[in-house]
Amino acid sequence: MNCICTCICQIVFTILIIAGLAVLVIWFIFRPNTVKFYADDASLTEFTINSNNTLHYNLALNLTIRNPNKRIGIYYDQIEARAFYQGQRFSTVQLPNFYQGHKNTSSQRAEFKGQNLVLLGAKEMSKYNDDKSSGTYSIDVKLYLRIRLKFVFLKSSKVKPKIDCDLRIPLSSNATAAPAAFQSQRCDFDWR
Repeated sequence: MNCICTCICQIVFTILIIAGLAVLVIWFIFRPNTVKFYADDASLTEFTINSNNTLHYNLALNLTIRNPNKRIGIYYDQIEARAFYQGQRFSTVQLPNFYQGHKNTSSQRAEFKGQNLVLLGAKEMSKYNDDKSSGTYSIDVKLYLRIRLKFVFLKSSKVKPKIDCDLRIPLSSNATAAPAAFQSQRCDFDWR
């Protein structure tokens, strides 16, 4: 009985070591790096809340996506961009799906335009009034992705990372002050 347990333990230990070495070899071959997302340019030409809590907005955002990997391509099967103000989602747009090859930079444009009901409390309305006075608004844009990774000729199953861009965007049509320039910024990448 003791010999059987020892033999089973040795087999399991050997399998674990072989699996660990295989993962290490694959990692050394592909050297995966995190994809980088940047909000390069943003144009906010309208952002007003009227007396019945309807937000009127017009926001255009240019994104740059950099795949730094030498041997990994990425299929972007779904890209959903959501815009938030003070934690309230005010718009959602679908971006076109595409394939991004290795060592490649791609651009996407998200345009949020329309009106939507937003329920802001007194604290959030005070923050809105502060933003309105300064001419620069704190808007969060989150990207919800469904991607597949391509390793030479193998494709992974779908993964769902999330991208979070916390932006300070100047209002272009602010007549009280000269509009400040939008500062390009890197977005946070979360594999979830």
